[in-house]
Amino acid sequence: MERATQPLPISSTPSTANSSEWIFQPLNGLVKRAFDITTSLIGIILLSPFLAAIAFLIKRESPGPIFYGGWRMGKGEKPFRIWKFRTMYEAPSSYAGPSVTATGDVRITPFGHWLRDTKVNELPQLWNVLMGDMSFVGPRPEDVDIAAKWDAEARREILSVRPGITSPASIVYHDEERLLKGTDFMTTYYQQILPDKMRLDRIYVRHHTLLSDLDIIFWTLAVLLPRLASTRIPEGNLFGGPISRFVRFNISWLLIDFLVALLGIALVGIIWRSAGPLELGLGRAIILAVVLAASFGIINTAMGLNRVVWSRAVPEDMFGIVFSTGVVTAIISIVQVTAQRVNLLPPLPSELIFTIGLVVLIGVVAARYRWRLLTGFASFWLSRRNSFAVGERVLILGSGDESQFATWLLQRDIFQRAFTVIGIVDDDPRKQGLRFDGSWVIGTSADLAMLVKKHDVGLVMFAVPGLNPEEHKRVMRSCINLNVRILLISDMMRALQFWLTNTGKVEEKLNFVVEKE
Repeated sequence: MERATQPLPISSTPSTANSSEWIFQPLNGLVKRAFDITTSLIGIILLSPFLAAIAFLIKRESPGPIFYGGWRMGKGEKPFRIWKFRTMYEAPSSYAGPSVTATGDVRITPFGHWLRDTKVNELPQLWNVLMGDMSFVGPRPEDVDIAAKWDAEARREILSVRPGITSPASIVYHDEERLLKGTDFMTTYYQQILPDKMRLDRIYVRHHTLLSDLDIIFWTLAVLLPRLASTRIPEGNLFGGPISRFVRFNISWLLIDFLVALLGIALVGIIWRSAGPLELGLGRAIILAVVLAASFGIINTAMGLNRVVWSRAVPEDMFGIVFSTGVVTAIISIVQVTAQRVNLLPPLPSELIFTIGLVVLIGVVAARYRWRLLTGFASFWLSRRNSFAVGERVLILGSGDESQFATWLLQRDIFQRAFTVIGIVDDDPRKQGLRFDGSWVIGTSADLAMLVKKHDVGLVMFAVPGLNPEEHKRVMRSCINLNVRILLISDMMRALQFWLTNTGKVEEKLNFVVEKE
C-alpha cells in the first residue's frame, strides 16, 4: 500500500529520559531476533499441516500460484521479497488494479476473502521472519517504488527497524477494506487512513520494547475475535498493553522488593547475631523475604502505588510506602505470634521483626527515590562548593510563590545544566538564613551588588510580587547598573494566567503575544 509523500505530524518525540538506553538497545535487538528465529521456526514446523491444507484449497479454487511474492523495502532500505498466500484471481486485471483493496473488490477470490479476514494469508511471512527480512512486530513493509517516494525523514525513521508481520497500525486498521468504500476510496485512504498509519508506525519505532511487542502480538490475536473486532483499542492500551503493564507495575517491583527485603533480613540477621544467638536460616530468610515482597506488592497495588513514577513522586506517595510497610510488618508479626503458639515456627523476637520492617522500609524508599536521592545529594554537595557550580549563575529576588515557580522552572532538565541558583535575596529579616525550595536566603536587596560580584551572577530573576513602584524602580535600577540580565517572573505568570483563563479564540491569544513582543 502506498504511503504519504509529505512529512507527517508525530504525537511524541524520541525519549531521552533514560540515559542508559543506548547500553540496552543492542541487547534488546539480540533478544528480539532470538525470539523471532525461535518462534518462526516453531511456527513453521507446527503449522506445516495447516499451511499445506491452505495451499491445497487455494490451488483447487482457482488456477495460479499458491504464493504471492512481491518486492518490499526492508530495514536500511534493502529490498526483499515478501511472501503471502495468493488471495486474488491470477488474471491481468488483478495486477492492473489499485494496490489497495476495498470493499467488494472483484479481484479477490471467495476463499481469498476468508484468508484476508482471518489474516491467514500472512502466515508465509514466517519464512521472511526466519530469514531475517522481517520481524514478528514492526512497521508493515511497503512496495519498493512507493517507499522511494516517502519523505526522507519518514523513510529513514520507519526503515531503521525490520518490518513486521503485525504492527500497531495493522491492529487499528485490521478492517481497512471495510473502511474503504465507493469509487473514490483511494482518496479516503490517502487523506484519512494513511497519515494515521504512518504516525503509528513512527511512534512504534521510537518507543518499541520487547514487552510492547508482546502486547502487539496479543492485540493482533485478540482482534480476530468477533466480539473485539468491532472495538477500537485506545492508543494508550495499544502501546502499553496488559503484558507490559503487568510486568512494569508488578513483576519488576516485586523482584526489586524481594531483593531489598532479602538484603535487609541478612543485614539485620548479621547485626542481631553479633549480640546473641539467632537461628533464622537461609530458607526461612528467603520465605520471609518472599512474604514481605508479595504482601508489599498486593497492598501497593491496592493503593495504586505501583503506578507511581517515582522520579516524579510527591511527598504523600512516600507516606503511602510507609503505611504499606507498616501494615506488612504488623501482619507478619501477627502471623509469627500465631505460628509460635501452635508450634509451627521457632520463636523470633518481636523486636527483630520490627527492625527488619524498618530496614526494609528504608531500602524500598531508597530503591524508589534512588535518582532523586542521588541528585539531591549532588545538589547539596555543589551548593556547599559554589566554585563548582555549573552553568550561568542565578540570583532569585523574593521568596514567595513567584520564587517557588522560578526555582521549579530552573530545576527542569532542560534548564538544570544551563543554570545554577546561587541563592535567594529577600528583604524580610525573618527569612535570612532560611532555606526555600532547596535554595538559601543569602542576603537582602541592599547586598545585591556584593552578591553579584562575589558569585559572578549573570541572571537575576525578579520574583517579588506587589512591590511598590518606588521600591521596584530602585531594585530594577540596581540590576541594570550591575550589567546583569533580568527576567521578570510576574510577566511570565501573567502570560500563563492569560493562556489558562482566556476563553477567546486563538487569534486573540496570538495578538496578545504580538503586543507583548
